[in-house]
Amino acid sequence: MDTVDAVVIGAGVVGLAVARGLALAGQEVLLLEAENAFGTGTSSRNSEVIHAGIYYPAGSLKAQLCVQGKKRLYAYCEERGVGYRRCGKLIVATSPEQVAQLTQIQAKAHANGVDDLVLLSQAQAVAMEPALQCEAALHSPSTGIVDSHALMLSYLGDMENADGLLALNAPVQAVHLRQGPDSHPHVIVMQDGTELACQTLVNSAGLSAPNLAHSMTGLPASCLYTAYYAKGNYFTLAGRSPFGRLIYPVPESAGLGVHLTLDLGGQAKFGPDVQWVASKDDLQVDPARGNAFYAEVRKYWPALPDGALQAGYAGIRPKISGPQEVAADFVIQGPSTHGVPGLVNLLGIESPGLTSSLAIAQGVQTALAQAACIA
Repeated sequence: MDTVDAVVIGAGVVGLAVARGLALAGQEVLLLEAENAFGTGTSSRNSEVIHAGIYYPAGSLKAQLCVQGKKRLYAYCEERGVGYRRCGKLIVATSPEQVAQLTQIQAKAHANGVDDLVLLSQAQAVAMEPALQCEAALHSPSTGIVDSHALMLSYLGDMENADGLLALNAPVQAVHLRQGPDSHPHVIVMQDGTELACQTLVNSAGLSAPNLAHSMTGLPASCLYTAYYAKGNYFTLAGRSPFGRLIYPVPESAGLGVHLTLDLGGQAKFGPDVQWVASKDDLQVDPARGNAFYAEVRKYWPALPDGALQAGYAGIRPKISGPQEVAADFVIQGPSTHGVPGLVNLLGIESPGLTSSLAIAQGVQTALAQAACIA
């Protein structure tokens, strides 16, 4: 049986960041990916937004890691030449009743350490974005966009330069966990029956992470979660975008509303909406859902032409809370939680996972180091 220091399961943006961090810290790292390429799941089916850290509950991991991760991500992209743009975002109130919510959002952001939001009058907002219709807006200058594939490629390059290895087409069937610091290593059973041993194991399998945790013999039942899948459909805009910034409506309960985002080439897309589905593989976009997009978008862009929205793509949010539940926080489940040496489960790593990726990677190392100190 082959043995390595550390195995990371899941080569999305977070798994790549975690594997990179462990390799740079001197561990022999093997990154396992079930698909035939890295970053083909949630990491390639999102808005590619660098979030500021505005909406999340104060003190939550989402808030802390987003704010930390944003700073690290901008610095990393600048240092490594990864494409990004600090384009800014407007959060818009499209009715008089929503104006008060902007002040509440600003206060929540301030509690998270986001101090650069500026409340704009209708005239100030329209001066910045002439095609916009709103009652008032919040300007978030530190929101941006990033080339997510280039970012993942850079993380992979860092890992490989530190002698880490990526194994594709390597789905995991089960994991037998070690039960004490002096016991045998974790044993990973691959779907083809081969086995692999390691001292450190990080479950960063995204949509599959809760089910992978269920396959781990020796993990306490109290540490297991149910996977829920919230599909987000995107529609692309035919023609040139009239906006130079991201446009977000005041948030809805399950998501951030049908917002307008841009890629680095200036192409605009709208979404994601929220559609709860039974399967993580339900990625088809129903063109009929675009009908509802027109009404939502025209609340802030009334000049949206008929027929301008085209079915784009869909992504699945890897949630660990259901449709009628309060949105769950990130879970970085280390040895101090479950008592299993050398194991970290990353669960519910939805947005702002991309923004937080470098901070999550640091959080994994911290969880492992704290457990080592306790032991």
